[in-house]
Amino acid sequence: MPRRISNQKDITIVEAKRILEKFKEEELGEFQRRTLAFATKFSKTSPAKAEKLLKELVGNFKLDHADAIQIVNCMPLTKEELRTILATKGRVTGTDQLEGILKLVSHFAEKQ
Repeated sequence: MPRRISNQKDITIVEAKRILEKFKEEELGEFQRRTLAFATKFSKTSPAKAEKLLKELVGNFKLDHADAIQIVNCMPLTKEELRTILATKGRVTGTDQLEGILKLVSHFAEKQ
């Protein structure tokens, strides 16, 4: 029996990975297996760190939830990368705020 969508919300890549890892591989369809492979390859921090970083970005820097999710997914290292994420809505972000966000992101990034 197909699963039904009970609710919908934006989540980080690492959260999607955490959810999909709860299932046995044979329970996943092709799309879910590919999504898990993608999430495993591109997750840049742990689920706990990602959740805390997301909350701090929204709370401390007053970012939209969607923008904060993109920052957690990408974990930008430079102001230029961060500006690219934040410029999608035509918003201009000050250098001090960018530096603060980058400092916070570097604190939560997994060491490669």
